[in-house]
Formats: sequence, C-alpha cells, structure tokens
Amino acid sequence: MPIFSLEIRKASCEDLPALNQLAFQSKAYWGYSSDFMAACRPELTYTAAHINQPQYHFFLGEKENCLIGFYGLEHLSTHEMELIALFVSPSSIGQGYGKYLIHHAQRQAAIWETQSILIQSDPNAETFYRNVGAYRIGQTESESIPDRFLPLLKLDLRED
Repeated sequence: MPIFSLEIRKASCEDLPALNQLAFQSKAYWGYSSDFMAACRPELTYTAAHINQPQYHFFLGEKENCLIGFYGLEHLSTHEMELIALFVSPSSIGQGYGKYLIHHAQRQAAIWETQSILIQSDPNAETFYRNVGAYRIGQTESESIPDRFLPLLKLDLRED
C-alpha cells in the first residue's frame, strides 16, 4: 500500500495542455538531446480525439490539485489493450506514482475484460515494466526515430 494518496480521474479535453507538457518533460527526464525530443513531440502530443473516441481511455493522477502523472489505454481488440502513455512528473519519478498508475491501468483494463496489455516501452522504462510483471515479447520500430527499436512488452491480466 502506498504511503501517499493520489486522486485518479478520467482526463478531459481541458487537461490536454497539461498532459502534453508533462509527457514531454517526463520523456526529457532521461537526458535525450533537443533534436531527439523535437522528433518525439508529435508522438508525445495527445488530442481531443484521444479523449473523445471510445477506444481510448486516459486517466490522470493528482495530489493536492497538482498533476503527478497520467496514462492512456487503447482498445486493440476485445481482449487486448495497449498502454499508449504512462508519464510521471520528473519531480515525482522514483516515488511509486508510476507503479500506482500502472496498477490502476491494470484494474481498469480488467473491468473491460481485457486479458493483456501491450507496451511499447522506452528503453529507460523497460525495467520498471518488468518489475510490475510485464515480459518482453519482441521489439518495435519507433514512430519518431527511424532505425530506433523499442522493447515490446506484454502484461498478462488473466489469472492462470
């Protein structure tokens, strides 16, 4: 049980500027170059379509009305979703908020009878996802950076 409280709520279109800023800052935390970050900006920009279309589900975590992090899930099929975003404020990284958010995502996905969540991970986040139960199933090419390959992970939600 975490020693902090984090209020989780569904994101709205009004939250998009803050979510996009946080996604960019969180990615930059890993020390990527400005050219790399510029190339990633489109992939780190979420729109009203992400909030309003039924296949997407975005939730954010706040503490004392301050945005700590957020995640987004996309339905791929009846029993599979993809984690399309999970970002934590740089000042909050390493404090358990990411784990809290991924566990919330797992519970939400289970409500929709999802059996697994696919994750295209930043290489710096692979260990985090492995520590919460995901396992590597391959790699996928980055949408932003040609010839850059990202770990492709799977998180099973079914109890065997």
